[in-house]
Amino acid sequence: MILYRPIAQTDSARPDHALTLAGGWCWFTHAEVLVKGGSEGLVPAADIPAEVRDRLTAPRAPLLGLAMDAPRLMGILNVTPDSFSDGGRFERPEAALAQARVLVAAGADILDIGGESTRPGSDEVPVADEVARTAPVIAALRAKGIGLPVSIDTRKAPVAEAAVAAGAGMVNDVAAMTFDPALPGVVAATGVDLCLMHFKGEPKTMQVAPRYEDVTLEVYAFLEERVRAAEAAGIPRARICVDPGIGFGKTIAHNLTLIRNLSVFHGLGCPILLGASRKRFIGTIAGQSEADGRDPGTQAILLAGAAQGAQIHRIHDVAGARQALSVWRAINEGYIS
Repeated sequence: MILYRPIAQTDSARPDHALTLAGGWCWFTHAEVLVKGGSEGLVPAADIPAEVRDRLTAPRAPLLGLAMDAPRLMGILNVTPDSFSDGGRFERPEAALAQARVLVAAGADILDIGGESTRPGSDEVPVADEVARTAPVIAALRAKGIGLPVSIDTRKAPVAEAAVAAGAGMVNDVAAMTFDPALPGVVAATGVDLCLMHFKGEPKTMQVAPRYEDVTLEVYAFLEERVRAAEAAGIPRARICVDPGIGFGKTIAHNLTLIRNLSVFHGLGCPILLGASRKRFIGTIAGQSEADGRDPGTQAILLAGAAQGAQIHRIHDVAGARQALSVWRAINEGYIS
């Protein structure tokens, strides 16, 4: 496998021959050639094979009705008793609704609602429990006039089906349709959007000495295969985004490598979702044991991702992320008062 990692830039001094990355706010004139075992150096963008170059540059279709021409913030709303960051805080429907309003007011573009924690060491949640946690919250959001696009974070077809019936517009599947064989049919039949994430192992054991020969190539190959599987199930590529799965079956070194190489995933022709918010590796690097103390590190990853054209960022602290992103965009695009 040969991959081309665009050297993404946002500088206003853009050469005439530069190519736009994924129809967004970044551009590139060169790409790094990645092969098994390492890098073969840089090549001019004009030397990238035409099919790959077309995938890297083509504007992405809207997801959840949102244009992919600017970074979008996906606010996390976990209605679980055991999530690593906010377990139990928003389990009650009224608490979940109040937090949804906080996220909306803070500037979220999307709400991602999950009823099963997939943190390291977690156990599977029964389908009935997961449906009971999530579908009523989504229905309540719609009943209260909160019209922000909603994603359901689940691996299971019945949970997805109930969530879509309640008003969700995207299924965010951490298992990339490998957990429940009925899930592709639900997504195809309902016409909702889909996020496919790379996940090595199971939540219970995924952080027990994960190993890769080349993490970037292996994650890319997995996502490429899952996108093709989704297309074969009747889900158009235009309705799919991809997530490299930061923190899911990966060491600190694996996570950092994927973040550094993030722009390579534009080669899949789908928007990129980056979900690193408050992950344990941030705390290890920064010496911060408390999950909600990792927001500054999360914002650093957000901006690193935005600088490589990642379109969707899954975030706990939406207010802090919106502020960081607004200032970053003002620097790169010019401040308009």
